[in-house]
Amino acid sequence: MSIPARVETERLRLILITPDDAADMLAGRRQGRWHPDYPRQDDADVAATVRPGASPWGPRHVVYEQQAVGTIGFYGPPDEHDEVEIGYGLVQAVWRRGIATEAIAGLLGETDRIGVRVRASVLPFNVMSLRVLAKSGFTELRGSDEEGQLVMARPLPGSR
Repeated sequence: MSIPARVETERLRLILITPDDAADMLAGRRQGRWHPDYPRQDDADVAATVRPGASPWGPRHVVYEQQAVGTIGFYGPPDEHDEVEIGYGLVQAVWRRGIATEAIAGLLGETDRIGVRVRASVLPFNVMSLRVLAKSGFTELRGSDEEGQLVMARPLPGSR
């Protein structure tokens, strides 16, 4: 049970971060195909999790108009309950264009196909991210985690 290494939507390509990309992100080296504000600190932090032979459940570049503008991915493969946690972030220059919602929808199409449920954690004051998650169908509120983030889940289509 897995998802493709490359996922495409109408405007985006969601491409796994390679170990070479991760090394550049962590060392502060820029690649020409990256937005001038990418990677952000959160992107570099997630790049630190990339290992050789990367799993399709790992972090991905969000590529919009031929530039990496953020990251999206899961914090590992599905757990014993066939559930994964998603995380994402974009450079501020591309906010409010529906990119986060579209990227999430691209990955949700793949998780739905194989019956994997998705959850997300978000700080309660991050209104933009809460809106993105609501638009993406994250309707189940599970309370908060040890860091004070709200934990939300998205029911699988057709489930109650």
